[in-house]
Amino acid sequence: MRVDIETMGFIKVAIADDHKIFRKGVILSLRAYSNIKFVQEAENGQELLDGLAVSQPDVILMDLRMPLKDGIETTKMIAKLYPQIHIIALTMYEDERFVSHMMEIGANGYLLKSADPAEIKRAIMEVTSKGYYLNNFVNRILLKKSHARTKVIPNLNTEVTLSEREREVVKYICMEFTAQEIAQKLDVSPRTVEAIKDRLMERFGAKNTAGLVFFAVKNNLID
Repeated sequence: MRVDIETMGFIKVAIADDHKIFRKGVILSLRAYSNIKFVQEAENGQELLDGLAVSQPDVILMDLRMPLKDGIETTKMIAKLYPQIHIIALTMYEDERFVSHMMEIGANGYLLKSADPAEIKRAIMEVTSKGYYLNNFVNRILLKKSHARTKVIPNLNTEVTLSEREREVVKYICMEFTAQEIAQKLDVSPRTVEAIKDRLMERFGAKNTAGLVFFAVKNNLID
């Protein structure tokens, strides 16, 4: 689900990280952006989950390693319970396995803690408007996986085929065009674009737009 930034005035953000100094630093560094409002802080995944019904954030900045309930387990639960919330991993882990796994279980973006405030702000804005944020770090991992020929996960549908219209929609989604922009290019309604996207997500088991992009790149569905 996308959030209409213009009508709501600001984006509600939650942050989950067991290091209080880091949490406060992120919040302080983004204070200059009036369209971003922090509505919840949590020291672990369980505390975050306990407060979501009240805080109702649009975006969560999620650390991975936390006590009680880590970011991976928490992301899985939020993807099921609150699919409208966008999750951005914000972590020190550069291992590509974490990136791949987080995107596959429902994260909409992945940032390292070395990211500057401008990129964190950009990620928040893009996951809200487009459904995902892929920076150069993540793109390199996706590209590497798309060329990998080992450790292929067995799939009963060994051949992935798309209609010409589906391929066009996927291509434009991967190019970061919005549904409205894709509709204009293909001379169809935005509702038709969303329907095609939803159908593909269900077909490929993608939990969100980021997962669809990840699947498309990994399976060489676009040129």
